[in-house]
Amino acid sequence: QVRLVESGGGLVQAGGSLRLSCAASGSIFSINAMGWYRQAPGKQRELVASITSGDSTNYADFVKGRFTISRDNARNTVYLQMNSLEPEDTAVYYCNMKIVARYGTYDYWDQGTQVTVSS
Repeated sequence: QVRLVESGGGLVQAGGSLRLSCAASGSIFSINAMGWYRQAPGKQRELVASITSGDSTNYADFVKGRFTISRDNARNTVYLQMNSLEPEDTAVYYCNMKIVARYGTYDYWDQGTQVTVSS
């Protein structure tokens, strides 16, 4: 059984910074891609950033230059450093991992954490 636990969300003023982390635990052989998604009220969930097992990164246009994704394979953890936050970044943020377990590779999601940016 695999579990993802996220931390680091909260309330911040516009222009401020937050760092999200998401750690996986359980029966894990390896982790392929890791990613961060977000969902604002009334909107669909959207990709924010992703990182492959080879550390190649991909960012949504709306966060380029402001957010940085990174991973620590020894800790099965992915991070999202968010700088220059804007009110439009307010959303529930979810981490996603493609985890190789005993019987195959599966998508796992965490419970999500609220990020609120005040103007």
